[in-house]
Amino acid sequence: MSKKILIADDEKGLVDMLKSYFELQSYQVYTAYNGEEALKQAACSPDLILLDINMPGIDGMTVCEKIRDYIACPILFLTARIETSDKIQGFTAGADDYIVKPFDIDELGARVSAHLRRQNRTKESSVLRFFSDMVIDYSRHTISIGGTDIALSRKEFAITELLSLNAGQVFDRERIYDIVWGLEGDGSSDTIMEHIRKIRNKFAAASSHNYIETVWGVGYRWNG
Repeated sequence: MSKKILIADDEKGLVDMLKSYFELQSYQVYTAYNGEEALKQAACSPDLILLDINMPGIDGMTVCEKIRDYIACPILFLTARIETSDKIQGFTAGADDYIVKPFDIDELGARVSAHLRRQNRTKESSVLRFFSDMVIDYSRHTISIGGTDIALSRKEFAITELLSLNAGQVFDRERIYDIVWGLEGDGSSDTIMEHIRKIRNKFAAASSHNYIETVWGVGYRWNG
């Protein structure tokens, strides 16, 4: 199976060039042009990340800090910064290497290969998604907001999983009940309102962001 590389940089020309180069080397390449896209693409469970520091919105340092506790793959910074203090900051954020622009693409390719060969971290199969300050690990059934673990019941997590994996889609109470309770269901869809209320209260204790929106007269929608 080909290795997966995530390339995040706001220079589209550079991203396109690197994508073509690594695809010719039989890598599976994912791309992002800003920090928010990089966080979303991190859900692909990459084997290595090439990450620019100076991206609009969420910068590369912040992206690295947000994902490092959840993703063990090598992270290589691509940047024009050359000060020692910047390098120290990058390594402190969790980077594995620091590649200064402009660089020789074949040397970059060699470094990528070396990092992948030397990778001795235990890679567990996790399905992760990042929403604002929230991280959901679907394989471990865990949720954290800003580093704070959020304890949800089995049904509460199942509702959160359904909505977050289908962000933007509206689900009415009956459909949520049918999907989450399935053959176990012997009650009423009115219970969904109470479960949503409890989930919101737990999220609100750690964040002001409204992750679950009410679409009046229709149902509920995930707002990541």
